[in-house]
Amino acid sequence: MRSISLLTVLALAGGCSSYDLAGRDASVDTAGYYDTGSAQAPSANDGGGTGGADTAPPENGDRYIPLLPAQTDAYVFIANPTRGTLTRVEVATRQVKTTPVGNDPRIVLTTPDYATAVAFNRGDDTVSLVDANSLESQTVPVRPHFNQMVMSPQGGWVALYHDIAAERPDDPPVDGIQSFNEVSLVNVDTGEHFPMAVRFNPRGVKFTADDSMAVVVSDAYLAVIDLTAQTPSPTLVRVADDLVNPPPAEEVAVTPNGAYAFVRQFGATDLVVVDLSTHDLSRLPVGANPTDLDLTPDGTKAVVISRDSGQVHVFDTSNPFLDPEVIDLPTDMTIGSVTIAPSGDKAILYSTAVLQDRYATWNLSTNEVTERSLVKPVAGVAVTPTGGSLMIFHTQDDPPDADQTPFTGHWALSLVDLADFRTNPLLLPAEPIGFANATSGQRGYMIMDGVDSLAVLDYRTLLADEITLHSDPVFVGVLPDLDLSDGNEPPAWVSQNHDLGRISFYDPDDDSVETLTGFELNSQIQD
Repeated sequence: MRSISLLTVLALAGGCSSYDLAGRDASVDTAGYYDTGSAQAPSANDGGGTGGADTAPPENGDRYIPLLPAQTDAYVFIANPTRGTLTRVEVATRQVKTTPVGNDPRIVLTTPDYATAVAFNRGDDTVSLVDANSLESQTVPVRPHFNQMVMSPQGGWVALYHDIAAERPDDPPVDGIQSFNEVSLVNVDTGEHFPMAVRFNPRGVKFTADDSMAVVVSDAYLAVIDLTAQTPSPTLVRVADDLVNPPPAEEVAVTPNGAYAFVRQFGATDLVVVDLSTHDLSRLPVGANPTDLDLTPDGTKAVVISRDSGQVHVFDTSNPFLDPEVIDLPTDMTIGSVTIAPSGDKAILYSTAVLQDRYATWNLSTNEVTERSLVKPVAGVAVTPTGGSLMIFHTQDDPPDADQTPFTGHWALSLVDLADFRTNPLLLPAEPIGFANATSGQRGYMIMDGVDSLAVLDYRTLLADEITLHSDPVFVGVLPDLDLSDGNEPPAWVSQNHDLGRISFYDPDDDSVETLTGFELNSQIQD
């Protein structure tokens, strides 16, 4: 099953550190086109909980990640993969300009100072460094066959690599030699390219908050890279005892102070802790089969979900060697993933690896865990920016022996109010391929595969409406709010398939749609 396409473009993000291509803080978490699970997941009795060996596949909690709304009053950048261009929208005037980049641009990231947009051009293995004001660009060749790009918190570097779990059906065919061990680091300020071999199957790249170091996690090693060196190169730290059949290292997280890196291995019983100054390695028991690792929004705690033992382990990131807090999870359901609300006071517990129609909420203050029912199994979850509401994306498949309902065999989405847990499940005509939230937490927007409409989600009422579009949507986002005091909601934007370019702006305040078509030749407004 292909991952959602919204992850391939990012609006200008400000008011915080740096955000990776999934719209999350690059110093806290890694995301990409992860598709380690499948909609054809095993049934809920195939493992998990506390009953026997866990035979379910890895979790896929990053499949539905929102595009972070832009936070600057300058520009929003949108990639046009089929046309090899980058579109810049001036927020104040909605003036649109387009500039050529490379072939098949798939990921766009912007530096925290809004000065540079960085486009990864999948079709010709290049990176375009684009001046946000002048649109002048520099092309930097990188190593071939990559599918991921992440930016450092200060915006000084981008790292590119090939994640096997992120491969897509529409990836360009591979001609000639291909490596699965390589990383390209590009200095955004100078355009210098530093290619290097790490170890097999890099799965994630993290940077320290000051951009001085990068770490790359692969199946059996952690590569630590000093970015202050004249020629950065990797120092390899072995994280697997068994190099023949290592438990795959799936995630890495770096503490806010840059002192430690945490490495989670699927099927292991320990959390690996690497001292980034000495490269010393320690192992901390976390129960059987850790399947998710997250830092709390303030970075003070590391949360590990151990799916096979049915436990949560919570570590202090300033001193991870203290005894962790251990919370036992319900024994009658599988829990392998966690999504922590931005407020840090609540979290959603679920699994994307088994077909079960339930989830749980975790109160981080009291450690109370409450099971809740759903109309279908979970494909992914997202909490709104203010933490007031929850989106639960459902699989098309159903649990074995499930009763027949209107949702059977269909895609679905549930909107949940996290204050009183009112839920509105919505039957969808097709698979969601992208969504974005307004920073106010009042509205969200979603597009679906092959459906010529924009779904407008009201998180206060839990109601959804559809806005007709002129053609198939590609990417969706929200313009920044230029005046937080006026009580108005900023417009949403939807880029669409069109040979000459098409983008629509939806204004929620007056329910109007403005569509700009043919802007790559001669811009004109269509009402």
